[in-house]
Amino acid sequence: MKKLAVLLLLTLPLSAPALAQGKKPPTTLRGVLLEQLHTTHDNEDWFVPASVAVDGLTADQAKWSPGPGNHSIGQLAFHIWYWDDRELQEFNGVKPPPFDGNNNETFDNFTPAQWTDLVKKLNQVLADWEKAVESADDAKLAQNASLIAHVGAHNAYHIGQILYVRKQQGVWDPNKGVK
Repeated sequence: MKKLAVLLLLTLPLSAPALAQGKKPPTTLRGVLLEQLHTTHDNEDWFVPASVAVDGLTADQAKWSPGPGNHSIGQLAFHIWYWDDRELQEFNGVKPPPFDGNNNETFDNFTPAQWTDLVKKLNQVLADWEKAVESADDAKLAQNASLIAHVGAHNAYHIGQILYVRKQQGVWDPNKGVK
């Protein structure tokens, strides 16, 4: 009985935000993974998702960099799209193109001329991940749960960078979150 009480006390902080918002936390692996993917794509419950982070930016704003050695919003968005697309191909059993191991290339391929298309591709790959998780069987989800969780964590990390760059540039509306 003591173990059960301790377990409940340890999980209460994790579920408190969802309960405070009147929502029940997911109870299945699929539900948890979908919740994580949606929070980094289009659900504003926990933090600013990608769809809001890149919304309303011009190509010039997307190419702006805070200085040498720092990435622009466009570079960060391209990097998220690149890795999400590549990992989704593997998840779907498609062999992605060869990768030479130079991660810098996954940032440096952004051009301002492609900004509008990149925003569409980013939102599409995030939606495609959600559809893939929704339709995968339980065995495939269990086998790939760590990968999917890492995709969500990777996205959250770089979305935070996008917001930081927007704040530095002075093009972030704090009413959209993260003051």
